[in-house]
Amino acid sequence: MNAARKTKRARAGSPAAARKKKAEAAVMMSAEKLTKRFGGVVALDSLELELRQGEILGLIGPNGSGKTTFFNVVTGIYPANDGHVRFDGADITNASPQSVYHAGIARTFQRSRLSLPLSIFDNIMIGNHARLNQGLWFNLISRAAFKQEFEESFETARELVHIFDAPLADRMFDPVAGLPMIDRRRIEICRALISQPKLLLLDEPSAGMTHEETAQLMDDILEVRGRMEGLSIIIVEHEMGVIERITERCVVLNFGRKIAEGTFKQISNDREVQEAYLGIE
Repeated sequence: MNAARKTKRARAGSPAAARKKKAEAAVMMSAEKLTKRFGGVVALDSLELELRQGEILGLIGPNGSGKTTFFNVVTGIYPANDGHVRFDGADITNASPQSVYHAGIARTFQRSRLSLPLSIFDNIMIGNHARLNQGLWFNLISRAAFKQEFEESFETARELVHIFDAPLADRMFDPVAGLPMIDRRRIEICRALISQPKLLLLDEPSAGMTHEETAQLMDDILEVRGRMEGLSIIIVEHEMGVIERITERCVVLNFGRKIAEGTFKQISNDREVQEAYLGIE
């Protein structure tokens, strides 16, 4: 393990210490009896869930248990059939994706949504489009102001990438197509973070990566959470080593219903969780 990686792990600390710190934190987001149906299929079944400010929550369960559906309902891609989503004191149930974005929620997806011919910088700035001045006068006539905005945006994006990987931050105008999977995942997370969200939703960020790359990316995520004070994270992940490593608390879904909640140790010892997901020896 190189010195930079050791430093990141030292800064990250342990999930147990983080749990203690977050125990009294304010509730950032909650789902109350949240229900989503697709015809006769109940994808979310009266789901109750709370996330505290600064917490990393693991959302786990078998394929088809409702994890990605939950993300899609929270972010306005799917409308809820019943129940409520409350975020930072406001009811955002069935709000548009644009409104959810402006409220302070950003996400990544299971499958890469990067535009491969575009540069690292261009891909990251797609996530900040709503904050940029896109007026015709500003972009064609106010060249000095445009140049200043560009330089500020570039430096912000570069600083984000530097948290993940310093050498990558020196390649901001390289096309994404030439990057390995771990760097593409890093860029996707940076694209979500460029909008300075209060809540980051990560949907299987380790997909397509080796165990070593996954460990590196989790160190990166912990480093980001340490630097962005108050950032809350919900991570959907099938690698139980990842969940054990970085989460303070877990919620387990099965057929859209919450079947367990607690620390990784608590849920991994739960009989119903073992039968539904982890397996019984």
